[in-house]
Amino acid sequence: MSVTSAPAAAQYRPSQRILHWLMAIVIISALALGLYCSYLVPGRPLRRALLDVHKSLGMMAFVLIAIRLPLRLSLGEPAYQGPLDILNHYAARGAHILLYALMILMPLAGYTTSAAGDHDLPWFGLFQWPNLLPVNKTLERTAADIHEYGAYCLYVIVSAHILAALWHHFFRRDDVLKRMP
Repeated sequence: MSVTSAPAAAQYRPSQRILHWLMAIVIISALALGLYCSYLVPGRPLRRALLDVHKSLGMMAFVLIAIRLPLRLSLGEPAYQGPLDILNHYAARGAHILLYALMILMPLAGYTTSAAGDHDLPWFGLFQWPNLLPVNKTLERTAADIHEYGAYCLYVIVSAHILAALWHHFFRRDDVLKRMP
């Protein structure tokens, strides 16, 4: 008697999976630090130090998305074991497009806030990113507003992304989460 097992779920390539999980760690860490810093008194040494780490993580996310996006566009994505219904398909597609847009927008807005405000642009204490913008307080405030509201959007979309993956895994019991182990 032969036993046949279900075929393994199609997965993203190892390079894509590594970038996904690395970016997840970087982005969630940056979000948590940014939120925590918003409750600290401005100008205090702890807040400045944590904001330097936050900025470093943001620039790291920007470098990683510059690698990840072309890789994603060239390699594509694995097929689903079973096709998603139309609502899930468009929800997943829209969420991923929004995530990628925010992964580009947030570091740019953060960089612009710091550069236009003539603040440090550190990378984990190893070097300073070049300031490519003139000091402009109006641009700094606008970029800071974009960064703040973008963070709210990122909290929502990252949470929805995580909850959707868990929903697929535990309630639908499909192979969506297994594509990115």
